[in-house]
Amino acid sequence: MKTKVSILFAATIALWSVPAGATVLDLSTMSCKQFLDSGDDTIRLVLTWMDGWYKGDSDEAIIDTDVFVDNAKKFGSYCGKNPNVSIVNAAEAVLGK
Repeated sequence: MKTKVSILFAATIALWSVPAGATVLDLSTMSCKQFLDSGDDTIRLVLTWMDGWYKGDSDEAIIDTDVFVDNAKKFGSYCGKNPNVSIVNAAEAVLGK
């Protein structure tokens, strides 16, 4: 019973953190400048999406936090130097295989 209550409580807390007005992000048109100016929540969301996208279907469902943080730093550095580049092109330059 405690486990069910704990899960329900965690889910409730998680829902509270979701913004009331959902935002649609069109990553195909977002520039590096827009990405860097978008705020911490959006930056985390986009970086997590990119991590999964570039792993593809063949990789295991594992997040190596050291690799994730290293890639995020590389991506942020690239975007800082190339603010007008789309994040899709930036991701390909930094994370493409």
